[in-house]
Amino acid sequence: MPTLAEVLVEARNNKHWSLRDAERETGIHNAHLVQIEKGTIARPSPTLLLALSDSYDVDFDQLMKLAGHTHQQTSHRLGAALRALNGLTPEKQDEAVEFLIRLQREEGNANSSQ
Repeated sequence: MPTLAEVLVEARNNKHWSLRDAERETGIHNAHLVQIEKGTIARPSPTLLLALSDSYDVDFDQLMKLAGHTHQQTSHRLGAALRALNGLTPEKQDEAVEFLIRLQREEGNANSSQ
């Protein structure tokens, strides 16, 4: 099974992109990309993985699994949530995050009272 680093290097090379090209396309600084591609950063955040998945045309769930984010149902939901947030204005993104925080607090309160 290939590593996350190997999959990402291959995907970038398939696009014939330099690290600077990848930086421009993903919004991820090329020094950070180098660390991910060398395996120095073995478990990048789901947000970074989403940007890489979208730009490199690589399956998000595959990247999540290779990075050690293993719960598949969670990764599907997380990917959907990140994609939805990405399509919103910064103001609407803030509203969505505030809403999610409220839901999390309510869930925590409901669980602690049971």
